[in-house]
Amino acid sequence: MARGNGEEIGITVPSKDPELTPEQKEKQKMREEAARKGGKPFSDGKQNGKPEKSDDDLSEDDLQLKNELEMLVERLKEEEKGLHRPALESLRTLIRTSTSSMTSVPKPLKFLRPHYPELKTIYDSWKLKDSDKSLFAEILSVLAMTYSDNGQRETLLYRIKANDIQEGEAEDPGLWGNEYVRHLAAELGEEYNARSDSGDSTDELLKLALQVVPFSLKHNAEADAVDLLLELEAIDQIVEFVDKDTYARVCLYMVSCVNLLVPPDDVLFLRTAHTIYRKHERYAEALALALRLGDKELIRSDFEAPKNPTMRKQLAFMLGRQQVPIEWLQDEDEPITDFELLDCIYNTHLSSHFIQFGKELSVYEPKSLEDIYKSHLENTRTSVSTTVDSARGNLASTFVNAFVNAGFGNDKLMVGAEEGSSWIYKNKDHGMLSAAASLGMSLLWDTEMGLSHIDKYTYSSDENIKAGALMAYGILHSGVRTEMDAALALLTEHVESDSLPLKISAIVGIGIAYAGSCREDIVQLLLPHIQDETTPMEVASMASLSLGFIFVGSSHGEITPSILQSMMEREPSHLDEKWARFMSLGLALLFLGQQDESDATIETLKAIEHPVSKQAQILVDMCSYAGTGNVLKIQTMLHHCTDRIAGGDSSEAGEDKEDGKGEREGEDGEKEKDDLFQAFAVIGIALVAMGEEVGAEMVLRHMSHLMHYGEPVIRKAVPLALALLNPSNPAMPILDTLSKYSHDNDLDVALNAILAMGLVGAGTNNARLAQMLRQLAGYYHKEPDCLFMVRVAQGLVHMGKGTIGINPYHTDRQLMSRTAVCGLLATLVSFTDARGFVLDKSHWMLYWLVSAMYPRFLITLDESLQPLPVSVRVGKAVDVVGQAGKPRTISGFQTHTTPVRLGTYDRGELATEEYLPFAPVLEGFSILMKNPGYVKEDL
Repeated sequence: MARGNGEEIGITVPSKDPELTPEQKEKQKMREEAARKGGKPFSDGKQNGKPEKSDDDLSEDDLQLKNELEMLVERLKEEEKGLHRPALESLRTLIRTSTSSMTSVPKPLKFLRPHYPELKTIYDSWKLKDSDKSLFAEILSVLAMTYSDNGQRETLLYRIKANDIQEGEAEDPGLWGNEYVRHLAAELGEEYNARSDSGDSTDELLKLALQVVPFSLKHNAEADAVDLLLELEAIDQIVEFVDKDTYARVCLYMVSCVNLLVPPDDVLFLRTAHTIYRKHERYAEALALALRLGDKELIRSDFEAPKNPTMRKQLAFMLGRQQVPIEWLQDEDEPITDFELLDCIYNTHLSSHFIQFGKELSVYEPKSLEDIYKSHLENTRTSVSTTVDSARGNLASTFVNAFVNAGFGNDKLMVGAEEGSSWIYKNKDHGMLSAAASLGMSLLWDTEMGLSHIDKYTYSSDENIKAGALMAYGILHSGVRTEMDAALALLTEHVESDSLPLKISAIVGIGIAYAGSCREDIVQLLLPHIQDETTPMEVASMASLSLGFIFVGSSHGEITPSILQSMMEREPSHLDEKWARFMSLGLALLFLGQQDESDATIETLKAIEHPVSKQAQILVDMCSYAGTGNVLKIQTMLHHCTDRIAGGDSSEAGEDKEDGKGEREGEDGEKEKDDLFQAFAVIGIALVAMGEEVGAEMVLRHMSHLMHYGEPVIRKAVPLALALLNPSNPAMPILDTLSKYSHDNDLDVALNAILAMGLVGAGTNNARLAQMLRQLAGYYHKEPDCLFMVRVAQGLVHMGKGTIGINPYHTDRQLMSRTAVCGLLATLVSFTDARGFVLDKSHWMLYWLVSAMYPRFLITLDESLQPLPVSVRVGKAVDVVGQAGKPRTISGFQTHTTPVRLGTYDRGELATEEYLPFAPVLEGFSILMKNPGYVKEDL
């Protein structure tokens, strides 16, 4: 039965307006009548929901002020001009004294608000343009703040009128207070956009903005000044306004904004901040920005600028960490002759410092395999020995030993063993190659001792061992340069070898040894292997990738067209090979961080009629915007991931996901090869987002969605993307997610998740992660492939016994190491087909990670570059952009004596003022000088 208005069920429904009593109705009628007679709009006594104070409710002082203001308004109406100036002066004084503090709406503005339309009419009636009218315009500009919601921008309008009357000599807007300046700045931005759209002149707006900026800078509103000039597209003008007190906060804010800006504003901000730093002789900060821009001229100019030789050494350490080609810093006819400087740039003493660091931390002694595996803790009822003795188990142990003891040169299997070659022979065929190459890892960076240890294996009769030794030469020299150029001298002859393993190892070794060096003499050595169409695809692809490593981010004018031509002219059967992806990756690395410079190459790739074309396009595109956080590129990559679903294959994908999660049959393999571009797109999302923390967090949700709804090829790539987002940063949510994926029904997903766990925890000794991997070893004890990956992941987690990381970001996460990105990307791309590469005969591809490996230390040195133990605080880095005063830059800190180990998000600062650092960021090698003004406090 229908019931109306709730009466029948006993509910009282309130009416919209409460019923008025006859007495209230009468009063309301009288008020309306009085309002009509007075010509004022009817007010029900409420303003913004609050009762309006009548004159009777005001205090004596307020009433007196209100009457005085009304009298001054009346004077402005009078014909006699002699009264106008005193009235305006009085109004100015009353308004200014009340706007010094804006905790509430100033009373003069409140009382003058009803008179604002009337005052505008009076202003318009004044014909003469004189100082009185200018002052009147200023007062109206201030009063317009109370009418700022009408969209007329009258605060700005009257300010401009005041300036015009005084011909640009009107008084400083800052005299009217902070709130007025903020209103003016907001309206300046809006007016500039409106005029830009209509094509009108904006010169007077810029002139006014340049009056506002100094006020903002003086009153700790640096962010407002930068934002205003950004809106008016004149950020380079800020250079002339900053001084020694404001430049640091201005530059800090500008640099932190870069990730949120669209090109070309991001580069303009970096260049402007660089100019400010150079103007104030902050060479280390300026060089960091020059390195971020990748500008050869700026880098050289900053390096040569300081007159202090110790400052130049500190800059040389920064250049060495970023692996800047020495050719950028010197002319052929004027080489750098200071050997101390060259040693810093070449990382010559990295090995000796690292070993000393290991001894200080008591981790110098070699670790055995059992120290890592802790088999007695694994939850498995069956004996693991059956697996350990197999060739696959020994191969896994080789990698674990190589990663765990990397850089110390004293492991128990190869270097420290009585007869290292006996371990090599415990590996079969291609396993010997990786075993011999592991020597390079153990002896990492030690170019003096390393060569003699490896040399004997180059005379082996077994070509796999010989090939491994050649690769070891390359690994040994990763990130380190020598005057002898031993790596190139030893490997050049084998590049033309008839033996395929020797040829590949020599080419890969050269790529790893000279990553980022831009050595022109290597081009002619490797390029013929790409140009010759008869060269096997495996060799051509590795040559392409090695050149990508060496000339990373250079968009080289000779290599790029050669790779493109090779891809166009090769037979489709060649491009079908699994190796073709590395040729595409080599091309992509040439454009790392180059943004829109790759557009022409992407257009050229579209002409290739083969699935490899789309794969290469995505790789080039994602590398071009690596670390930029560019939202549009992330959206583009997401579109690629949904390509097949949009094409109507979603149901098929769903069936495939349900039915065939183990081994896929040949037909599915072909389909997956065509869909490989989607796997690259998933990795591309992570590559673009990894430099910007907010974007990286948002991408995690995308990854979860892709895992739920994506096809197998996409699901397989998701763990790889998660690893790229968080290398050497085992955050709890990531570990939990990867742990879940490591038990996936699809073994390919599980394999990649296990590798990702190793990369996320690389070099952290994370106890929780080590426990997870031990449980996985028990869970997968009957799956040789998965168990192999678990062992490798265990080795990665304990990399360098917890002293080496693979995060490409350094110098307080401001700079991205391009060579580190090369190593990570090459390894991840090999895992887009783990069964075809790493789990087959190409397990040596794991050694590409060496390009990303670097000690996670802070070593303080004195001015003669000798170790100088000092007290430092190490804690989690805190973002202090825009915070008032001198806030703490770290939280939860502990005090240590250097050398100390730093985590991915850790930051160090000196605990006392006894020494002063030459660089603002305490990381890697930091040179200190004695503080001349330091006085030791007596306790």
